[in-house]
Amino acid sequence: MKNLDKLFDIVRTLRAENGCAWDRKQTPATMWKCLAEEAYELRDAIVKDDISNILEELGDVLFQLVFIMEIFEELGAFSFMDIVDSVADKMIRRHPHVYSDAVVNTKEELERQWDDIKQLEKNHGAQKRESVMDSVPQGMSSLLRALKVSKCAVKLGFEWDDIHGVIDTVRSELDEFEAALESGDNAQISMEFGDILFSLVNVARFAGFHPETALAESTAKFEGRFRLMETMLKDRQIKLDDLTSKEIESLWSAAKQAYDR
Repeated sequence: MKNLDKLFDIVRTLRAENGCAWDRKQTPATMWKCLAEEAYELRDAIVKDDISNILEELGDVLFQLVFIMEIFEELGAFSFMDIVDSVADKMIRRHPHVYSDAVVNTKEELERQWDDIKQLEKNHGAQKRESVMDSVPQGMSSLLRALKVSKCAVKLGFEWDDIHGVIDTVRSELDEFEAALESGDNAQISMEFGDILFSLVNVARFAGFHPETALAESTAKFEGRFRLMETMLKDRQIKLDDLTSKEIESLWSAAKQAYDR
């Protein structure tokens, strides 16, 4: 708690009359953008398994959270301890198999128990949800939201029989995408491409990994290989756009073989 007090004191100093003009004018809405940016930088550090950078980015994320909490405390909405008590109570309530006498024997039973408790909480809230989809925030990245939406549908039994069925759907969506390309209808082309991505998100879900993590890792791998190829070109004093397609392919293959994450 003393370490957190240090961060709260810093935020209060920054937002004081003689503090920083930028910090004084921030709101929860503006700071959310900073938090989201820092969260993505943390994800990047985790994907790269860069421990020192993970330490730094975790600190940045924590500071943004403290900043937002302090603003709400200034407004008299709630205190830091209100937040701690609320989330602690919720986590204990949602783990009756640990803190009470509930028994769960499978992963499916555990997930069903979690969902049932969440639904009970929402039913006691001020705003009742009319659709299972109401629980999915609008502000998520499209890839993450596609996964959340899919999981909501699955909870009600809307599901493929197995992963092969999802892969067949991907193939079908690819056919529809190619047909849209032939039509030249840009809106339809875009929609069909989105259908491919949505189907691939469900392939990942069935296979048991997170599509956002998989894409982040794949992008990091491509970036690493491309940077290595740039280094090779620089050593040879050659520009990429001076090479033929075959030479680029050969250089890319060499970078792939040499790249070690």
